[in-house]
Amino acid sequence: MSWALIPLTEEQREIQRTAREFAAAEIAPHSAAWDRDSYFDRTVITKMGELGFLGMMLPEEFGGLELPTTTYLVALEEIAASDASIAVAMSVHNSLPTQMLLKWGSAAQKARFLAPMARGELLGAFALSEPEAGSDAASLTTQAVRDGDCWVLNGTKAWVTSGSEADVIIVMARTDSPSERRGARGISAFVVTPDLPGFKVGKKEDKMGLRASPTVQLELADLRVPADNLLGREGAGFTMAMQSLDNGRLGIAAQAIGIARCALEHATLYAGERRQFGKPIKEFEAIQFKLADMATRIAAARALLYQAAAAKDRGEQITQYSSMSKLFASETAMWVTTQAIQIFGGYGYVKEYPVERLFRDAKVTEIYEGTSEIQRIVIARELYSRSP
Repeated sequence: MSWALIPLTEEQREIQRTAREFAAAEIAPHSAAWDRDSYFDRTVITKMGELGFLGMMLPEEFGGLELPTTTYLVALEEIAASDASIAVAMSVHNSLPTQMLLKWGSAAQKARFLAPMARGELLGAFALSEPEAGSDAASLTTQAVRDGDCWVLNGTKAWVTSGSEADVIIVMARTDSPSERRGARGISAFVVTPDLPGFKVGKKEDKMGLRASPTVQLELADLRVPADNLLGREGAGFTMAMQSLDNGRLGIAAQAIGIARCALEHATLYAGERRQFGKPIKEFEAIQFKLADMATRIAAARALLYQAAAAKDRGEQITQYSSMSKLFASETAMWVTTQAIQIFGGYGYVKEYPVERLFRDAKVTEIYEGTSEIQRIVIARELYSRSP
């Protein structure tokens, strides 16, 4: 069941089928065990690269499929419906490091990284947040100081998705002087690889959900980064990061929709099988109304997401619409998974049934890549900026 209000092209339907079949064969049978053991299966990432799922929006010259954003989101929803942990690795990789390298990377950086990233040989990550710089990302303190033909980075990055597994990490650090801070204009972006001296993976977070996706701190102690690894212009890193998060939030919205859709499918099936008072619970109006509202909210979230994706592919500014999509889809996922647990009753509260995991996975979509509160601030700010 997809409940898509916007018709898909034949190419999109074929990619959707491919993603769905891959997820059913390679991901879904293992998702509960991966969640239980907090296990990240890199072989699945490799297989996704072989299918083209890690370079969906990259140009063909860099080994990508050069597909529209909507097509990428269709595939991402299918992966998320089987395992949101795998989906977030796919989302971050496709929407942040690869797109930042494509838009702002030098010719040498593109040649070195993009094709292997598209093939799944290199996994990408994005390091903006710090222990004391979350929603207020511009307050980050990781410092980069030029030393000859290198930049020397010192600091700790936090909440880095795939950080312990990534081969290419876009790291934000301050290049302004500690005595003359320039706020967001003092932040630059660097391409960091884990083989560089001074790079260390720190604490791995023991999370409520997305347990098969490693979220770690990165400790940068006199990390020497070649000067050629500066991404884009010095001092432009924060602007680059914020523009890239517009893309990333579309991916998180698709992930949230996949989680919600999976919860609805399980709830619908269960309501047809579970009997109380002599009949299936799907025949009770209270259950019917829950299922109807769940399906309606999911369809609305998907329609909003596809419209935002279409605007992106037309070259329009999508800051407001990506925040709307992320906000609505993530809150839909949280609401839908809550209703799914209610339909399952006591069984929904135990790990034997999948809706418990879906509920835990849904929560973080309201938090990362900008909390729901931040999304509302962004949306309101855009409303005023567009006023006559």
